[in-house]
Amino acid sequence: MKIVKFILSFIFALMFIHAGLNKFFHYSPMPKMSDEQIKIFAAFGEIGWLLPLVGIVEIVGGVLFIFQKTKALGAIILLPVMVGIVIHNIYRDPNQMGIITAVVMFLINIWAIIDDREKYKALIS
Repeated sequence: MKIVKFILSFIFALMFIHAGLNKFFHYSPMPKMSDEQIKIFAAFGEIGWLLPLVGIVEIVGGVLFIFQKTKALGAIILLPVMVGIVIHNIYRDPNQMGIITAVVMFLINIWAIIDDREKYKALIS
């Protein structure tokens, strides 16, 4: 079970590191977007600091998520980004594969938070 946890955590982290680096280096091609999505990303572009901030959060959270000692912090850092991804995929990009991928990644993030719940007790006590 420990190996499965590590593999899931590693793949999850690599996906976020890849997404964060892609926001800076633009090495992955963008999928075809709808007119509404083009407007949304144009608005994000107008806010010059937003996409770099999300990219940095994805990279830092992904790196922290790889290591068992810092996985709890990485999971909490990535949770707001993951919520945004799920909401975007459900409401703005309603293709089945995107929604399934987003929900599975969200569940991995929630699972990591539940798995490390003992580490959060100091924050809420």
